[in-house]
Amino acid sequence: MKQINHYIDSTFYQQDALLEKVISTIEENGMPSISVSPSSGKLLTMLVSISGAQNVLEIGALGGYSGICLARGFGSSGKLTSLELDKQYATVAAQNLAKAGFAAQVTYMTGAALQSLAKLKEHQKRFDFFFIDADKENYKHYLNECILLAEEGALIVSDNVLAGGSVADQSFQPKRYTALMKEFNDTVANHPQLKSILIPIGDGITISKVQKQNDI
Repeated sequence: MKQINHYIDSTFYQQDALLEKVISTIEENGMPSISVSPSSGKLLTMLVSISGAQNVLEIGALGGYSGICLARGFGSSGKLTSLELDKQYATVAAQNLAKAGFAAQVTYMTGAALQSLAKLKEHQKRFDFFFIDADKENYKHYLNECILLAEEGALIVSDNVLAGGSVADQSFQPKRYTALMKEFNDTVANHPQLKSILIPIGDGITISKVQKQNDI
């Protein structure tokens, strides 16, 4: 898996000074080095662009790496709402999005994501693209809330669903969230309102399209 990802990253990723600076600021601020892989970030940009999404919701900002990748997909016309538990992380992310030219297009909501999602639902907000990359214990809850906030045909993208490969191969060292990701993948694959596929890029990404009940 590592060799495959190394090949993908080395073949399809072009040097990106801005994103490399984001990685540096994450390290300088003592934040965990858990941003999406370069190829996963490129995939996010392409998915937003291909889908034509204009209202994107991100759960888990960290230092803004994925936020920049998402915003690049909608260019100058879209909006990003980013939920982040840690205020310091949100500050770093906001600074990096500003450097990327998206300061006026991104809004950060800090605190527990489920509380922020409840506020968005209360205000009847709707989104056409979601990216889930936060605490694994709440992935299934985030999924349910995203479906409630989704426009018809919206995409819900979730990261780390392979848990280092341990969801599929018992010879891999299990993560603390391996069982959670296996359960989440089963939920996504069999959800009556979703059509989904898992792409083994980075640490695994599921892509789900929200369907009308009578389209399933």
